[in-house]
Amino acid sequence: MNKKCVQEEYAQKSICYGCGPLNKNGLQIKSYRSDKGLDLWYDPKAEHQAFPGVVNGGIIGTIFDCHGNWTAAISIFDSQILRRFPSTVTANFSVNLLRPTPFGETLYFTGETQTLSKNKAEVEMNLYAGKLHCASGKGLFVAVKDGHPAFHRW
Repeated sequence: MNKKCVQEEYAQKSICYGCGPLNKNGLQIKSYRSDKGLDLWYDPKAEHQAFPGVVNGGIIGTIFDCHGNWTAAISIFDSQILRRFPSTVTANFSVNLLRPTPFGETLYFTGETQTLSKNKAEVEMNLYAGKLHCASGKGLFVAVKDGHPAFHRW
């Protein structure tokens, strides 16, 4: 892919376990803009298995958390004329594990904003392994202001 992922565009110094480019021990997801929000493709490592052949649900949750957060941040940023990219945090999120997610193939995640206000976005996330819909999730993500520990930590 020749496009730059949003993490490399807006958060080159992030150490987040799920999405931080500087966290060499983390997942280092790469989310890309799409017509409906953000997409990402991820190849889990052997240590991401819950048991042989199945991806751990916590890894899926971590990716939903970060990918949903990025979907919200991009939606808030694109909907307003902002001088700085917003710092968003997770207010809540849920994951529905619909079936075991097979290990050994590239996973495809989507993130799409469902509702948007000035500082908040509700996002729907989905995970596919090939044609299998393996998980879904929803989250509420909030832009924080100066004084919050996450403010411009990306």
